Amino acid sequence: MEIRKDSKMNKGNKLLVIIDMQNDFIDGALGTKEAEEIVPKVVKYAENYDGYIVMTQDTHFDDYLSTLEGSKLPIPHCIINSEGWEICDELSYIERKSQMVFSKSGFGSSQLVEWIRLNTSITEVDIVGLCTDICVIVNTFAIKTFLPNITIRVHEDLCAGTTPENHKNAIEAMKVCQIDIV
Repeated sequence: MEIRKDSKMNKGNKLLVIIDMQNDFIDGALGTKEAEEIVPKVVKYAENYDGYIVMTQDTHFDDYLSTLEGSKLPIPHCIINSEGWEICDELSYIERKSQMVFSKSGFGSSQLVEWIRLNTSITEVDIVGLCTDICVIVNTFAIKTFLPNITIRVHEDLCAGTTPENHKNAIEAMKVCQIDIV
């Protein structure tokens, strides 16, 4: 995937990052009641967002169980081109109008961080999505690590973790690292 500055867009200094709002994390292999509950709220927030929008998409292959992640989480999920891999239908309109969808085979996306770095007008990043205690926290920390002067807001009520307790723990960890929790 080519990383480029999006020079034809003029959407100001704000960016919404929607993390892994995929069927397998909502009501599929790793779905939770809490994930299902945030979908309409994420859709409404994204529809009214005044700024850039990008998404991440967890992407695994048929050999997932033979990977390190697969050995520690032996539940096949987000296998490329499967229904579970797809962004949920409720967000398909937002997916089509987003500036970029970053496919990632691990928890974080270095391409996401590089895209933000190249779009130098961005000074504020809003983060929503799944799972708070895995991909949300990893991508948030990656942005904070490599772009420390950007304001980052994680929307607590627009994220869900693997469990409510793990969600809460991840939120607390991000607070300690100067991430704004809203």
